[in-house]
Amino acid sequence: MDTLQSTYKGSLALLTDFYEITMAYGFWKNNMHNRRAVYHLFFRNNPFNGGFAVNCGLEYVIDYLNNFHFSDSDLSYLANIKGNDQKPIFDPAFLDYLKNLKFECDIDAIPEGTIVFPKEPLLRVKGPILQCQLIESALLNFINFQTLIATKAARVNIAAKGDPVMEFGLRRAQGIDGALAATRASFIGGCAGTSNVFAGKKFGIPVLGTHAHSWVQAFDDEMAAFEAFANALPNNTTLLVDTYNTPKGIDKAIVVTKKMEAKGYKVSGIRLDSGDLAYLSQLARKKLKEAGLGHLKIVGGNDLDEHLVASLKQQEAEIDSWGIGTRLVTAYDQPALGGVYKLSAIETKKGHWEDRIKLSEQSIKVNIPGVQQVKRFYKQGLMVGDMIYDERTDLSGRVKIIDPADPTRSKVLDKQHLECEDLLKPIFRKGKCCFQKESIYDIKKRTSEQLQLLDKTIKRFINPHSYPVGLEEGLYKRRMELIMKYKEESNQ
Repeated sequence: MDTLQSTYKGSLALLTDFYEITMAYGFWKNNMHNRRAVYHLFFRNNPFNGGFAVNCGLEYVIDYLNNFHFSDSDLSYLANIKGNDQKPIFDPAFLDYLKNLKFECDIDAIPEGTIVFPKEPLLRVKGPILQCQLIESALLNFINFQTLIATKAARVNIAAKGDPVMEFGLRRAQGIDGALAATRASFIGGCAGTSNVFAGKKFGIPVLGTHAHSWVQAFDDEMAAFEAFANALPNNTTLLVDTYNTPKGIDKAIVVTKKMEAKGYKVSGIRLDSGDLAYLSQLARKKLKEAGLGHLKIVGGNDLDEHLVASLKQQEAEIDSWGIGTRLVTAYDQPALGGVYKLSAIETKKGHWEDRIKLSEQSIKVNIPGVQQVKRFYKQGLMVGDMIYDERTDLSGRVKIIDPADPTRSKVLDKQHLECEDLLKPIFRKGKCCFQKESIYDIKKRTSEQLQLLDKTIKRFINPHSYPVGLEEGLYKRRMELIMKYKEESNQ
């Protein structure tokens, strides 16, 4: 694919929130900027009231970090930011420091297309605290949105039960990058192609499309419109039949299809974009079969999402492929994933990692300390549980995981009788990328394969079963110790 830099010319270092830079400045002023820290990026709840999420966005992270630097124009802009006394906020020496800054962090991440769950670190950053802080907002921007859209696409594809799903959301997406990122994530989540030609070029995704109602309206009658379109694109003809009267539109499409076949051309099918799709698709199939054209495909659209697609499948709608737009690319029913980025350990002057934890009145916002990794366990080809553990922990023998939100929920996992793997893979070491970039087709394939490893009860839309994710017993105890310690100190 093209890189972020090819789309957004120049530096992206200022793709951040202002407080990230003021904190970085504070670390520099206090001579803490080179102190090493560990941060984890994760989300707290499955999106769409579902049972899983599809990790996505890592490619953008890699491109961003490979080119991380502050340009002269970036520094000039920062130099002109004034405080409440109308004097520059940043010391010129700090801006000189940023000018010469080279990214030095270690990054570990779960590969794109992997099925993931709440509280698991999707990405771990280890390095100088100033650098860890500066990249927070951009990482969240890349991972949050694309994971959300890839998950939505996966759900739509589950509902379609193998029928091709096409992403048609460009005109409703949230701006240019919203459209590009959504198209990419939709393809990774399982879509067969897109209407977005720019994204097709950038990412190598198949582009698909028919014609709009305006094409039909531009002609004196519907038959003439269909004939003109079929003759103009004889090798790419799908006719939109619901501009005026859908049953009559179907009949006219049949006439044009037979004329084209007589000329040696093959019409692909018809498209329904309004009305009762179950009834109209069944009527269309009946008419096509009676005309000896039962092989033509019927494409269905009209503000669809996974719930409507599932309902239409249950109603035995005669739809062969689905065009999904607004409700996919905007994540219509949940516009944000809610991923966060939290400090969990900091290096002492003696070179040891000291755990950190954030407390909250809301238990779900109490983070997990340590240098975290995720181990996934499999039994007979299915995923059976994920363990969040501290890399400094000895994991010999059986392990026990405990739900951090409910200690009565625990599970023993015997490594001798289960297959397992660590999910976080090395991406950067000392600022240099060590991860072989993957093709978007390989990532899409991973999503499909991962979904096959997930029990069907976790993939259902209504009251999905909860997949077991827990803290390794020692990490759970350490977390509780820190919670009690800081609560006691705050009450003194």
